[in-house]
Amino acid sequence: MQDPALEHPVRELTYIGLALLAAVPGVWVAFSGTEPPPVVAALVFGLAIVGAAFLLSWAAEVVQMDIAAGLALALLALIALLPEYAVDFVFTWKAGEDPSYAPYALANMTGANQLLIGFGWPLVVLLGTWRVRKLTRGQTGPTEIGGATSTEIHLARGQSIDIAFLTLASIYGLSLPLRSSLTLVDAAVLVTLYVLYLIRLSKAPTSEPHLIGPAAYLGSFPKRRRRTVNIVMFVVAAAVILACAEPFAESLLHVGEELGIDEFLLVKWLAPLASEAPELLVAGLFAWRMQARIGLGALVSSKVNQWTLLVGSLPIVFAISSASLHGLPLDVQQRDELFVTAAQSIFAVAVLASRSISRNEAWVLLGLFAVQLASSGILPEHYAAPGRLGVGIAFLVGALWVLRNTFGSLKTVMRDGLRVPVAELYE
Repeated sequence: MQDPALEHPVRELTYIGLALLAAVPGVWVAFSGTEPPPVVAALVFGLAIVGAAFLLSWAAEVVQMDIAAGLALALLALIALLPEYAVDFVFTWKAGEDPSYAPYALANMTGANQLLIGFGWPLVVLLGTWRVRKLTRGQTGPTEIGGATSTEIHLARGQSIDIAFLTLASIYGLSLPLRSSLTLVDAAVLVTLYVLYLIRLSKAPTSEPHLIGPAAYLGSFPKRRRRTVNIVMFVVAAAVILACAEPFAESLLHVGEELGIDEFLLVKWLAPLASEAPELLVAGLFAWRMQARIGLGALVSSKVNQWTLLVGSLPIVFAISSASLHGLPLDVQQRDELFVTAAQSIFAVAVLASRSISRNEAWVLLGLFAVQLASSGILPEHYAAPGRLGVGIAFLVGALWVLRNTFGSLKTVMRDGLRVPVAELYE
């Protein structure tokens, strides 16, 4: 069946044009020296980053046509997260010169991680299972389409690699809230995990990717033209992000000051929304088009990326900026946020131990995420802190409960992900 993108190229070109158009006001403000009100500045710079993120997302999908399947997903996750890295690095670099910026680097990182699992994973699961249920209504017996049934989504055996490395990173992540800083030792451990993850994935065979929307249209180009267009899109998107990341970060803080909103919360939730929106939309489109396994797999790979390379990069950026070997400092609120993020990750690993996630488990993830949002945005800090700890404990208790039945499966996944020859996993 021909992809609709190939039947309606004008529509796909319109989407690409809109993404470019969204970036224009932010780039113009960044280079013109204009100083709009903080709310307007946050809006135009945020839209520019969203537009650039869409361009990166489409280009990264097309890159899958030229490299190994598992490595392609990891690269897709890495490229899609470049806006996230840019904003985080801005705050971390500034923290090396002014320690008051340190909380915002962790706010952006923990917010992105919590958004990805708490909202992104349930989005794909609920949408994918609903689509299968609607399509197979009236049929007898379970039906699986694109990795999804009417009740759950199944990951392929090759995706055990993602789950195994996420497990290792999550276990290590539980130690981070016990520290007073993120150090270069943490950086060495987490970045090494990511490098080993990429090496493992690089051994996977190349396969035909499932492209949708503008990516499918770009993928239909002849090889040389396709690669040229892709490089141009990467360069343009990267330039937009470099131009707008710092003013976007600063404008969020000014909005908080002007409107009397906690700057930490603005950075935690609004900045990740701008950088994560395209990735979540693409994953949702995969689920809508009956390819939920691919959509969920991309988000799992993205979580591995965030919880290893992103977290591990922050102490390195801080050390370079501060010209010292001191770690990125953590206050009480940051340690609480790290605890919730690590506990959520542990629960996610427990759920994925069977290489599947059900509708009920997705609702639990979404419900606890709603509690996180409520405790962050509504409760005063002296109530929000116990709320964060309560959510983190709930995640850990839930993980123990799930592992009662899935611990054997987790051992199998760890063996597959770390020891079994990769070619065997993809047979």
